[in-house]
Order: sequence, then structure tokens, then C-alpha cells
Amino acid sequence: MKRNLKLFAVPIIYTIALFLFGISIFYVGKIAKLNKTNIENTNYVSYELVTDNEYVPVVYAPPTIMKPYLMDTVTISHPFYNYEDESSNQEKSLIFYENTYIQNSGVDYTNKEIFDVFSVLDGTVIDVTENDILGKTIKIRHNNELVSTYECLSEVNVKIDDTVMRGERIGKSGTSNMYPENSNLHFELSYSGKNIDPELSYNKTIDEL
Repeated sequence: MKRNLKLFAVPIIYTIALFLFGISIFYVGKIAKLNKTNIENTNYVSYELVTDNEYVPVVYAPPTIMKPYLMDTVTISHPFYNYEDESSNQEKSLIFYENTYIQNSGVDYTNKEIFDVFSVLDGTVIDVTENDILGKTIKIRHNNELVSTYECLSEVNVKIDDTVMRGERIGKSGTSNMYPENSNLHFELSYSGKNIDPELSYNKTIDEL
């Protein structure tokens, strides 16, 4: 009788064990899938060393467009000309040069003293020129859509094909025939071939433009 009970109990025990094993596999798979989803939704660019043997992932944050200067005393002499803006604001955006009013395609920053000029994002220098009207000029391509232009410079610290980083000093403000007073920077942003207002672009990523 005892032998028959043992023979009867064996398959039951195996059945229960297989059932519990199946349940555990199901939940392990579910947890793994959840963790995989969380990982796929998080971008990691590097691992930061905490101790000699421990690293923690650093979450990637897309860089934002910074202003091309840091000095607090810099002000705007001529804002960007917006074709849809009120006429009173459009008048402030006109530049008078050689008896002609020109619609401002960027923003003109001015200061009594010369100020450092910085790259607003990582990029590659695609042009460095100089003329009497606008002084020294730097153009930087940040990706296929975005190009920044820095004009009226008195000093240039980069050359064509240089790779520059966000916040890297690339030159100094200056004067030119178009901007003879104080020390100036004429700054433009071109997105997909169209000039946009730099003042509405700061602290935004390229994808947010």
C-alpha cells in the first residue's frame, strides 16, 4: 500500500514542480522584457566611474543652443526682422547703411568693450572670410540643417575645417563699416536654408527648432 502511495505521489510532485517552474519562467521573462523596454527608452553615452570597480550609466541629454557670448553687459542693438511682426517692432530691426534700410537677417549684439564670441553648438567651421562691410566672418555647420554665422569680428581663432565644441571661444567682437560704433557681433542662425530668430532658439535642441 505504501509503495502504491509513493508511486502515485511521484507524478503529482513532478507536475507541481513543472507548474512552479513554468510560472517562474513566465515572470522572469516578463521582468526581463520590462527592463529591456526601459533600457531601450533611455540613451546612454558613457559610464561614470563611482568607485574603482563600479560604473553607473550617464543619461544622454541633447545639447541646447547657447548664446554666442557670456558677458552680462552685452545688449541687442537690432533684433531679428520678423515679416509677421508688428510694424513698430519691424522698424527696430532695420539697419541703416549707405542711405538704405536693410532688414536684419540676424541679431546684432553690442557692448562698450570687446567681448569674447563662442560657438553656440558643436560643429565644423565651413567658412572664414573678411571684408570692410562686415569685418571678419565665421560660419559653422552643426548638422545638415543648422548653420551659425558670426560677423563683425575683430579676431578669429579658428580656420576652415576646424571642429569646434559648444562654448568654445572662436573670436572676439569688433567694428566694421556697417557697425562702426562700440563693439559688435552680428549673429545669424540658418535652419534648412532659412534664417530664424536666434533669440527664439536659445536653450532649445536642434530637434526643437
